Amino acid sequence: MALPNPYQSYRRMAAQTATPGQLVLMLFDGAINFLERAAKGFELEDPLEFNATINNNILKAQAIINELNASLDMEAGGELAANLRRLYEYMDYRLTESNRTKTPEGLHEVIKRLGVIRDAWAEMIRRQNQSQETASPALASMMA
Repeated sequence: MALPNPYQSYRRMAAQTATPGQLVLMLFDGAINFLERAAKGFELEDPLEFNATINNNILKAQAIINELNASLDMEAGGELAANLRRLYEYMDYRLTESNRTKTPEGLHEVIKRLGVIRDAWAEMIRRQNQSQETASPALASMMA
């Protein structure tokens, strides 16, 4: 009987207990991670390994980007959601081109763009947590 992988158990528990905002952050991290792995594939000498590493990791990142795109609430999100939709579609296009032509330029561009969005998302979560921490003592003192 195989023992469970503690790292996978930790990741599963983290995903099950994360807030919706933290889940989105985890998706950004996952997409960036897969794209960085794909970028390392360009350094490989063996053609099979070169193609498989790039293709498989780009496809995984595209699946995450497409999920982020599909989860946008276009009615409630207004202009921001519309801009994100266009950006996600552009990223998907650039990754498809990088995968098809096996050139890294589009891949690096998407890593940079996702990094900017990811950092903005992380900052939003940080500020939200700070405001909740600030509000909690005030709320507790009103209840006493």
